[in-house]
Amino acid sequence: MSAPTSGGGWLAQLGYTDFAGSSVVHLTGGVIALAGAIVVGPRYGKFNKNGTPNPIPGHNIPLAVLGTLMLAFGWFGFNAGSTLAGNDAQIGIIAANTMLASGAGAVVAMMLSWWRFGKPDPSFMCNGMLAGLVGITAPCAFVDAWASVVVGGVAGVLVVYSVFFVEEILKVDDPVGAISVHGTCGIWGVLSVGLLANGKYVESVKGVLFGGDPMFFLIQCLGVGVCIIWVGVTSYIVFQIQEALFGNRADTVDEISGLDIPETGALGYQADLNPESR
Repeated sequence: MSAPTSGGGWLAQLGYTDFAGSSVVHLTGGVIALAGAIVVGPRYGKFNKNGTPNPIPGHNIPLAVLGTLMLAFGWFGFNAGSTLAGNDAQIGIIAANTMLASGAGAVVAMMLSWWRFGKPDPSFMCNGMLAGLVGITAPCAFVDAWASVVVGGVAGVLVVYSVFFVEEILKVDDPVGAISVHGTCGIWGVLSVGLLANGKYVESVKGVLFGGDPMFFLIQCLGVGVCIIWVGVTSYIVFQIQEALFGNRADTVDEISGLDIPETGALGYQADLNPESR
């Protein structure tokens, strides 16, 4: 079978492969998130004077879980739909690989957080599921079922350690882990094509672990580097222009009291429902 239709750019001509967007969608978003977080700066109270971070948890974990499951459901259309042909026999394989990677990512991230903190953190489980989905987005059409579990499981490990690296080493405040989920695992997704692609769907897309040309893996690395540099530089410039023209963040007073009134004129959480007000 011939390779799927591409935009014909120079990376595509070299053989760079990203089936459904681990780089063009997710790595791009993760790099933009990093640039934006650097320019905007951390939330009030996130870091102590000695640089140690303070947790600022979300207000509703059940809603976060529900949102994660909605995303996971939509991913079946996102990945399988990237065949752009309803009669493509690979659709079933893509959907199965998507499911397996998401489950592996969720379980591995949950078990890793359980091992590290003594409790199975549901927020890491959610981000682990998304990490597995991001990782499998590039190779979903090109890998076997067992390989999709590997892709998702590795993504589940990467997202946990990446979150701590971004927060504790880079000192960047990423409230929802977007840099790690989409950026770090987007990189892994693209590289996994160069490692684990089996050559069955597209003969030329074969990873080095299946006897493919090592140059293919290097081209995947090149594509990752180009995406990071191009998106990082351009988005950082855009955020700096916005900062100079009208700013990127709310006033500290509004940030502490909450943005509901300043932005919408209505309270998002009434006082009698807010445990902190009791």
